[in-house]
Amino acid sequence: MSPAADTEARRAPRPRADALRNRERIVTAAREMFVEFGPEVPLDEIARRAGVGNATLYRHFADRGILIHEVVLSVLARTTEQALEAAAEEADAFAALRRFTHAAADERIGALCPLLSGAFEHDHPDLTAERERLEEAVESLFARAHEAGSLRADVGVGDLLVALSQLTRPLPGSMCLHNDRFVHRHLQLLLDGLQSPGRSELPGTAATLGDLRSTS
Repeated sequence: MSPAADTEARRAPRPRADALRNRERIVTAAREMFVEFGPEVPLDEIARRAGVGNATLYRHFADRGILIHEVVLSVLARTTEQALEAAAEEADAFAALRRFTHAAADERIGALCPLLSGAFEHDHPDLTAERERLEEAVESLFARAHEAGSLRADVGVGDLLVALSQLTRPLPGSMCLHNDRFVHRHLQLLLDGLQSPGRSELPGTAATLGDLRSTS
């Protein structure tokens, strides 16, 4: 970096700690309310749940699209970290996959589906980069479990991601939250079915990440 550029970087104001906390509270509240009520929930209600004023929300996120972008990016990043931590901390390959699956469910990745409809820039560079990081991390978990012989050979990453999406995508409305208590139970049933050896022949072929992209 040149001396002039270094001086300019030093002069650039850094976000204050309270501003960063407010931003994180807004993103967390938005994620929760998008899950509960859908992507059209009033932004004023999001500000109220975050414990900030409307002006603070709009200062960080000028419109709904920018906020949705940040929520999607946050969920992808958090889910990627869950995959990386499971791989690093679990010696058993299938235990790592199991841990990631339950952690990803807690991130409610299925709630991304309605957020991605409409006028949303799916191929924004930072979203593309984070999506690729997540895919690489999950593919690594699958490859490790396949190599260990603990994961059925006839299932692919897409099979798991489709199931996760379906189980963590409640219909908008607060009553649907009561179904949350079943998510981890049903995921465990799914995981038991993914373990090798399989007890039956699966119809069709394993779902790949390419299959999911072609249907998005």
